[in-house]
Amino acid sequence: MPERPRKTLGRSPATPLADAAVASGRSAVSDRLTRARPVAAPAPGNARSSLELGAAPPGRPAARSFHAATAPTLRAGTSAEAVGPASSAAPVGVRISKLMAERGLCSRRDADEYIARGWVFVDGQRVSELGTRADPAAVIVLDHQAQANQQSRMTILLHKPVGYVSGQPEPGFTPAVTLIQPNTQHRTPGAPVFHPSCLKGLAPAGRLDIDSTGLLVLTQDGRVARQLVGENSTIDKEYLVRVEGHLDARGLALLNHGLSLDDRKLKPAKVEWLNDDQLRFVLREGRKRQIRRMCDLVGLRVTGLKRVRIGAVRLGDLPLGQWRFLRPDEAF
Repeated sequence: MPERPRKTLGRSPATPLADAAVASGRSAVSDRLTRARPVAAPAPGNARSSLELGAAPPGRPAARSFHAATAPTLRAGTSAEAVGPASSAAPVGVRISKLMAERGLCSRRDADEYIARGWVFVDGQRVSELGTRADPAAVIVLDHQAQANQQSRMTILLHKPVGYVSGQPEPGFTPAVTLIQPNTQHRTPGAPVFHPSCLKGLAPAGRLDIDSTGLLVLTQDGRVARQLVGENSTIDKEYLVRVEGHLDARGLALLNHGLSLDDRKLKPAKVEWLNDDQLRFVLREGRKRQIRRMCDLVGLRVTGLKRVRIGAVRLGDLPLGQWRFLRPDEAF
């Protein structure tokens, strides 16, 4: 019987078109592998390194930094629009919003808002791009619209009673801001009339604990908050403190300087006797329950604490539980 031809399972005979497709596929794979392969270090005689060419250091993937690569830097005589993307080198200059806050022009949050609205001029050029940097010595001016916005922001002085918390509300306690109402305003000649907009963004600038009374500042103005509670604030606060217990000369010296709280030394204070049971404290910091804890360390118990002054602004004759606006002629 004649032998029948066998069927062979395998690759079909190559055709020119198939060979081209296979070659193309190998080329694409090879190209991808080549691109994924780390860039080899240059020869010793090569003047440009792999880092200069934009390759990642050996063993580390290339990192993208949007701000470092794209944030424009504004120098004298240039505008934000005229400055193109920066190189991959470290950004030059300081963020304009940071400079504005450091100079007391406004808070960082307000600075970002003013920049986004185009209300900021740096060395005479309008800036409207967030993240723009400038020379630390650049001249920064606010547009009249930003100035009007700041002037409309209110600062309120409250004579806080015992039993109210000054900051964030706690379960079972009432925040002091609830006392800012039309019927509790202490009206003075020429003072603005209360409006609900006065409460928008109103926040305490400093703390006064629940068992203490006296002057509490609440403000919509980031400049005031930074001035009173900022890290570099030098505004002093005066308190009248009624105490029980015995205090000798050494204990009084320690209250003035030498005590620590939470393993951190306290800044120098000014503490003196006013009468047999009352001390006068002047502090330049506001650690949590600081005066009460200081007194505990020298064997005293605080029975009453009242803040009567912040900077150049005094509590004066403001009735307990009432508030008033900070006058234009007052400054801390």
